[in-house]
Amino acid sequence: MSNLRFKVLESLMNRPSIKVVPPGDNISDYFGSNVFDKDTMQKFLSKEPYSSVIAAIESGQQIDRKVAEQVASSMRNWATSKGATHYTHWFQPLTGSTAEKHDSFFELTDSGKAIESFSGGALVQQEPDASSFPSGGIRNTFEARGYTAWDPSSPAFIMESASGKTLCIPTIFVSYTGETLDYKAPLLKALHALNEAAVPVCQYFDKNVTKVNATLGIEQEYFLVDSGLFGARPDLMMCGRTLFGHEPAKGQQLEDHYFGSIPERVYAYMVDFEIEAFKLGIPLKTRHNEVAPSQFECAPVFEEINLAVDHNQLLMDVMDRVARRHNFKVLLHEKPYAGINGSGKHNNWSLCTNTGKNLLSPGKTPKTNLQFLTFFVNTIMAVHEHADLLRASIASAGNDHRLGANEAPPAIMSIFLGSQMTHILNEIEEKVLKGKMTTEQKTDLKLNIGKIPEILLDNTDRNRTSPFAFTGNKFEFRAVGSSANCSSSMVVLNTIVADQLRKFSTEVDALIAKDVKKDEAILRVLRSYIVASKKIRFEGNGYGDEWVKEAAKRGLSNIKTTPLALDAYVSKSSKELFENNKVFTERELDARHEILLETYMKKIQIESRMLGDLAINHIIPTAIKYQNILLQNVEGMKNVGMEKSTFATQIGMLKEISLHISEIKISVDKMIEARKNANQIEHAKPKAISYCEKVVPHFETIRNHIDKLELMIDDEQWTLPKYRELLFIK
Repeated sequence: MSNLRFKVLESLMNRPSIKVVPPGDNISDYFGSNVFDKDTMQKFLSKEPYSSVIAAIESGQQIDRKVAEQVASSMRNWATSKGATHYTHWFQPLTGSTAEKHDSFFELTDSGKAIESFSGGALVQQEPDASSFPSGGIRNTFEARGYTAWDPSSPAFIMESASGKTLCIPTIFVSYTGETLDYKAPLLKALHALNEAAVPVCQYFDKNVTKVNATLGIEQEYFLVDSGLFGARPDLMMCGRTLFGHEPAKGQQLEDHYFGSIPERVYAYMVDFEIEAFKLGIPLKTRHNEVAPSQFECAPVFEEINLAVDHNQLLMDVMDRVARRHNFKVLLHEKPYAGINGSGKHNNWSLCTNTGKNLLSPGKTPKTNLQFLTFFVNTIMAVHEHADLLRASIASAGNDHRLGANEAPPAIMSIFLGSQMTHILNEIEEKVLKGKMTTEQKTDLKLNIGKIPEILLDNTDRNRTSPFAFTGNKFEFRAVGSSANCSSSMVVLNTIVADQLRKFSTEVDALIAKDVKKDEAILRVLRSYIVASKKIRFEGNGYGDEWVKEAAKRGLSNIKTTPLALDAYVSKSSKELFENNKVFTERELDARHEILLETYMKKIQIESRMLGDLAINHIIPTAIKYQNILLQNVEGMKNVGMEKSTFATQIGMLKEISLHISEIKISVDKMIEARKNANQIEHAKPKAISYCEKVVPHFETIRNHIDKLELMIDDEQWTLPKYRELLFIK
């Protein structure tokens, strides 16, 4: 058994779990210990700079450069006291991952003396090379300048490794000419737009509201695979997913993995990465087995969106780093294995005021319930008006495999409310007339709304097949992919809600100006939205073919592939939306559209090259070797005078293997030719469409023949780890 696969499998036998020792008896003992948070700032900063930073966090006030010098000095003192020797601006370019360039605190004085120094200028701004990151044509290679700028609303933190510690400063990333080149800057703009639009609406009900924050809880699904097996599967290494592999006899059909006992090795890994996350202030709350074998989930408590997204990006990095200590590889691809569930990020979104009110949580009085209904119905209307844009926000090559694949919501954007809330909206639709309401109608309506607290939370059902579901005091956007930066979807969601709230307040104010009472004006406008958005509400099974037909009747889009879904970013309505809310300029939208198309195309290109390589250099040679073994067997049986009928099975197998080899080679050649043709196309959109429609279809054909060979060829001859080995952790 010189086969690499068997060597790896032998090395896995009885692999022990690593003992993990927490740095304190309770999580609260070390939570946030590596974060320059408010408590730490109070210890290291004097009153003036501390107040300035808090004002920047809470109200967006600009920090004076002199104050920045004091903050930088104190931040350096804290970081070096924790053992940090370097600092970096930590940012989120449009590559989909995070980026960092480390500089040491070490400086030489004019006299040649070594000191530790960190200036306010270095804290506030740096200049990474903008030409080497995706820019969609905004930056040319000869125009390299870009800026990272400190985001005080997301606290600095210390990243630990076995070799050292680095102070990381969350920043935005913009071009020399001011265009955003990252995920964070547009998110901050969208949150600003939402706050500006939501506060006036809140003040219809409560004049004390001066700020509205969007909150987010991100559930993170992921797979684990042993690092040895991962290294023996080039497709997993290069593409993040298996390009072939026959499904094992046992997958997830017994439904025994979901919420089952966590394997010991996995448990040790979870505890370890949770410790690192807690030190970084990431408030993880939940861990459990997911539906598919070797699939798991972790989830934090709610945070302000900007911080929640930063923490999720940081968490993915931490999970990957810690996995190496435990001989694991984390798979964050949306569909690493065919035939079993893929992974997503459930984005639990809500709105909260500075007075502590969750605007998507029904209250105990007619007044607070009218406020709840206002934000509830406006969110529904926003999704209805911009469903295609919301679909575009979660489009990717990986998510195309997952959406609608019987474990994820379909590509059709719809909203699930539950029977109770549907009943409430139907009542409003029936009772709020175009004319003035009678006293009896007002009272009856308000009393019915006032009953909402009796049907909260546990009585609000959940619909796993809905991409956008109301779950009691929040909306859950379930369609986001597991590898995604959640900023993409949250920029869209917060912008469309901001835009809708502005329209709402304009309509309400117009009615009030005509002497319509405020409550009546609000209800009248809400009723018009309830009627207008009715077609996007769906309470049934989103996985069923019946819904596809019904959605088509309703006029809802079902855009299944990324190249077409991304068109929504550059539609006239989207450009007006983003420009009116000062989130993106037209140039920025065109650039992002180009980047997303290129990213899709490049990922498919890599998969195509990898599949061709493995098919020609691994699968076909393995099949030929097994054919030779069968041929020797047939020749041996002939030589001893055995009848042809006695080795007819072997001859049949030889013919069948030859057929699969031939079909694989033919399909690979066709795929390569399709790729060459696509590469001749100059513009990003037709090129991405060509990859999608001409190259991708060959993947399944090649896979089918390889999977059949896997079942036929001697197990000892098969060189690549199989699903039954990859999926069940030893």
